[in-house]
Amino acid sequence: MKNYTEALDLIKQRKPQHGLPGTAYNDPVLYQQDLEHIWYKEWIFAGHTFELEKPGEYLTLQIGEYPVVVVRGKDGNVRAFHNACRHRGSKVCTEAKGKVAKLVCPYHKWTFELDGKLLYAGNMGSEFNPADHNLMPVHCEIVHSYIYVCVAQTAPDFEKFKSAVSPFIGPHYLEDCKVAFESNLVEKGNWKLVFENNRECYHCDGTHPELLCSYTELLSVQGLGGAEDPVFAEHCDTCEAAGLASRMVMDPNGQFRMTRIPLNPGASSYTMDGKPAVARRLDRSGVENIGALLYFNYPSTWNHFLGDHALSFRVLPAGPGETVVTTKWLVPKDAQEGVDYDIDRLTKVWIATNDQDRRLVEGTQIGVTSPAYVPGPYSSTIENGVCQFIDWYCDLMTKRLTEATSNRII
Repeated sequence: MKNYTEALDLIKQRKPQHGLPGTAYNDPVLYQQDLEHIWYKEWIFAGHTFELEKPGEYLTLQIGEYPVVVVRGKDGNVRAFHNACRHRGSKVCTEAKGKVAKLVCPYHKWTFELDGKLLYAGNMGSEFNPADHNLMPVHCEIVHSYIYVCVAQTAPDFEKFKSAVSPFIGPHYLEDCKVAFESNLVEKGNWKLVFENNRECYHCDGTHPELLCSYTELLSVQGLGGAEDPVFAEHCDTCEAAGLASRMVMDPNGQFRMTRIPLNPGASSYTMDGKPAVARRLDRSGVENIGALLYFNYPSTWNHFLGDHALSFRVLPAGPGETVVTTKWLVPKDAQEGVDYDIDRLTKVWIATNDQDRRLVEGTQIGVTSPAYVPGPYSSTIENGVCQFIDWYCDLMTKRLTEATSNRII
């Protein structure tokens, strides 16, 4: 594959209700175009504001070729910067998380204020102007503790997503949370396969016994058509009467979706017995069992909110056949480990589920790389979510590759 036209032709080969050709999951050129046309142009979930409670606390992430640092300033504001020194490009913050008084490049000790302003650059001569060499900013937006960043020169609208998601996640008071546990899982599979696997539970019966202790996916929440399930309808009515947005809201372009679902009868949390993992409730609605609020925002995150805790998932591509999935278990910040929750009980279900999904993704990556692979059809009843994701991907890539081709960008 050599140019945008070939990539566009590959995507157009896809049959309706079918997966993508195998090349879409392993070709390094198409992977680069995924980065350029999606990951470098969309809002990417970075982390949570409560991870950066004090000035100088930072977190880093790698978006394709772009290292990014997100830091809390002395003024309390959260900002994002390209994590590359303005001298010779060395990473300024080399750890995944940390706390610093200033942002100091480890190479030649150029020193930046927490707002990105260059404070010190030794031996640069009288003609050197520090104001010309501040850290380069990255677009940064926040919605109820969720930090999103965008490395594009001009970021897309964020308000549409913010206004849609706020009624759903606002009542969960995430600003008053903390990370009880975090896992980083490297999956040897293309980022699209990771999301495809997440967007259906066709595989759950034979794969996820721990998850199925409390969770059953209803067809009416997959995102495409279907009559509303009566159990789902009753659950939504109860939650909405208490002020919890519940019925599905999906972006017209398919990029994000929020919906609340009931869990299995008698279950209120993702635990082996379905009982709460955390004694202090995250939810303050007064509803005895709010089930689970689910939201995704392509290309980088899916999330689950329960009455006692929440889980945020971040997806970052690390190569054509490698993806890093970061999972954070969020609990009320005044909850005490060993008193209000036990880490093993809190994390058991999704530690197991994530690893089971990893094995599925890695097996699929091997299969779609075979020259003999021919995409099969999706189930019209229980793989609508996968089809919806691939439709979103194909529509967006077709639009942007067509624009690039017309602009003679080869």
